[in-house]
Amino acid sequence: MNKTIITVATTGAFPTKEHNPNIPLTPKEIANDVYECWQAGAAVAHLHMRDENGNGTMSKDKFRETVGLIRSKCDIILNLTTSGDLHATDETRMAHFIELKPEMASYDAGSMNWMHSGLFLNPPQFLENLGKTMLENGVKPEIEIFDAGMIYNTLYYMKKGVIAAPAHFQFVLGAAGGTAATVENLVYLKSLIPQDSTWSAFGIGQGHLPILFATLALGGHIRVGMEDNVYYAKKQLAASNAQFVSRAARLIKEANKEVATPDEAREILGLKKK
Repeated sequence: MNKTIITVATTGAFPTKEHNPNIPLTPKEIANDVYECWQAGAAVAHLHMRDENGNGTMSKDKFRETVGLIRSKCDIILNLTTSGDLHATDETRMAHFIELKPEMASYDAGSMNWMHSGLFLNPPQFLENLGKTMLENGVKPEIEIFDAGMIYNTLYYMKKGVIAAPAHFQFVLGAAGGTAATVENLVYLKSLIPQDSTWSAFGIGQGHLPILFATLALGGHIRVGMEDNVYYAKKQLAASNAQFVSRAARLIKEANKEVATPDEAREILGLKKK
């Protein structure tokens, strides 16, 4: 299929209204934002929740409210984070998707140092439990890769049957403590994954556009949104997440490709058609 999936990551766990007043934080704001992004061409929404103080939270209530609002508006694929709160327990990182049964959830395939905030822990026992729990609940992992070692971790768990093939990889480039957002690094990471895999990529901050262009050229899928970059252009804050999605859709068409609908994305990713 000559189709490209656009994932929108609306919120994340760290950007605040001080960074960009247009970032959505409440369930209603996030749901309305996701709906606008769906209208603009997004097929997947990657969701984080925030508490009343604006901090990342794994609150089932927040996820439940937000998911309900989105599902009442559109058929976008929902991809719920499992790492939105550095203080969460292994149980609270999984409880929301066990209850809500989204089509996808994030699977961060290793531990690393968040240079600005501390340790991002994904030890072996948690990763094995997470993979098995996703299999049991029919949730496809979005395997987030911050460095090459995480690909080898993933291959190990695929061999053990903890992660089913074909897998979907999300290359995260430019994170503080992770692999830098360069085209050379993207090409290298892509070379390590199984040939039957699907993959997507994004660059954080100033790496956003170079990685977007390179991903399109290499035949991958793309992710945009204020979780990764609050600026639309140099010194220009993004007006909305839909602004990022609209630009991505234009670039896909300029590359002689087509923007995947949610159902087309389900076919590409091996998800059940809604």
